[in-house]
Formats: sequence, structure tokens, C-alpha cells
Amino acid sequence: MQMRKLGRTGLDVSLLTFGCGAVGGLMTKGDPADQRKAVERALALGVNFFDTAPLYGDGASERNIGRILREIGADVVLGTKVNVGPDEKGDVGGAIERSIEASLERLGRERVDLLQLHNSISTAGKPRDLHPDVVLGEVAPAFERLKAAGKIGHGGITAIGDTDALHRVVTSGRFATAQIVYNLLNPSAGRSLPVGYPGQDYGKLLEAATNAGMGTIVIRVIAGGALSGEVARHPLGMAVVAPIGSGADYAVDAANARRFQPVVSRAGARDTVDLAIRYVASNAAVSTLQVGIATVEQFEAGAQSVLAGPLPTEAMAEIAAIQDGLRA
Repeated sequence: MQMRKLGRTGLDVSLLTFGCGAVGGLMTKGDPADQRKAVERALALGVNFFDTAPLYGDGASERNIGRILREIGADVVLGTKVNVGPDEKGDVGGAIERSIEASLERLGRERVDLLQLHNSISTAGKPRDLHPDVVLGEVAPAFERLKAAGKIGHGGITAIGDTDALHRVVTSGRFATAQIVYNLLNPSAGRSLPVGYPGQDYGKLLEAATNAGMGTIVIRVIAGGALSGEVARHPLGMAVVAPIGSGADYAVDAANARRFQPVVSRAGARDTVDLAIRYVASNAAVSTLQVGIATVEQFEAGAQSVLAGPLPTEAMAEIAAIQDGLRA
């Protein structure tokens, strides 16, 4: 497994992250034996970065990955998150401290390597969003206090929300990592897009984060599963997955995913999921990427995609042409 630097953290992380999220569902609803089997397989392949959050299965993900890592005695890079609720905005620092203490208890650890803000960052004033002033003025200092106390190694953000607000926070230098949406359907975090392109324009956020010395953790690599081209969901996964930054809904994303099918064979890929994962892995600005998994087999397939290496230059050019042809 290829290792890359996680920005200025000094951490070397596997190009593939073991995602413990609820979209795939393995680590929230899966059989404990399957969960352990997947973790052990990840470690055997050289995966050393594991990502979880309190919101994944209402704490189940943290409890499950914490239990397994303790049982097998694995030394890994572990990240979790904090989501400040609408009723906690009057005490953001306190909310963050309470959240990490609860996470550490569920994980059975005294420290995590990375704590990431899970809220959207926006000036829109929605109940679950945080204004960039709050992120910089209250979240960042709270993370710094937790780092000084030895509770966390580094602080990061989930880069969803308003593009201008995200760029402001990213370029501030206050956070060490950013989780960034980047995939075949919305490559705007990595390249400029033509006028009329569907979805949110993230304004080459990968470049901005890299220039700020941040580690980049790519999420929504297969658009919540839509890049399979199939609408059906696995029973363990979330029944409904709303797009982030891409089409109007999941069905639109799945339909657009099928437009990349002609590239699959010419790129030497197995299917559109394989193509999507290798597309993201081909970008040198990506520190690590994660995909949602419902089964051990899905993890194995994702790992083999990363191990297969970058896509051919010709395939990348063909993908760009298809992307430029998508319209709202």
C-alpha cells in the first residue's frame, strides 16, 4: 500500500483510509466477525488510517472500531469527529470537549491522532452549519486546547458548505487536515470546470489545502455509491444517500455515472467503481481517500483498486471530456 504524507502533521498514512461510516454500514450494523475480518485484512494490506465519528450509528462505529483495535493490539492512525449541535452553539468549546471525552470513552483510548469538525461551514445560517467566524474563533482554539492537553494530535475540518467560507478556513492555517469532496461526478476540487457544470464548484480546493500545508482526505469517492451506476442499496447501508456537491439526487448521480462506462475497458478498470477510485488515487494532491463499505468483499475490491495504481493518461483525458459534457 502506497503511503503519503498527511500534510504538515508529520504522519505517514496509507493512500486508502479504512472508512467506518454509516453510508456503507459495515462498522455500524455489520456482523462483529465480518467487522474484525475487514480490519485485519486492511492491516495486512498496509492500511494504517482509520476514520470514524460519533454520528456514525449513534456511536456504534466508534465502539466497534475501538473494540477491534484493542482486541488485536493494532497501532494505527485514528481519526474521529465532532458535530456541534444547534443547541450547543452558545458553548462551542464545551460541546467539543464533551464530544471528544465521550468519543475517547467509546473508543477505549486516551487520545486520537486527528479530531475533525463534522459540521458544514457556511454563512447561510442553517441550524447545523457553523459560520467561518465561529470555526476560526471558537473551534480552532478548542482544538488547540485539546492538543495541548494530549487528547488529540491534530485538528481538521470536513470541507463541505459554502465554497468561499471553506476557502477562508482552509487558507487560515488554523487546521491541519481537510476532508474534501472529489470524484468523477464533481472534480471541481481538483480542476477548473466549464460554465454550466452541475453541482457545486469547490474552486480547486485540493490545491488550496495543499498550498496551506494541509493533509487532504478525499470523501465521497464513489458519490455515496452512485458511481456504481446502480440505484439499489445494500441492506447494511443508509437507505437514502443525498448527494454532496453533485447531482440533484442519487438517481441523477447514478445515471451520470453510467456515462463513464465506455472508459472502463480502455482504462483497464473492472467497473465504474474501480474507475472512480483509481481516478481519485491518480491525483498527487490527495493524501488519502476513503470509500464506504458494507461487506468485506467491498473493502477488498476498493483496496485492489488503490493497489492497481493510477489511471493511464489517455483515460484521464477521456474522463475529463465526459466531465466537461455534463450539464445541469
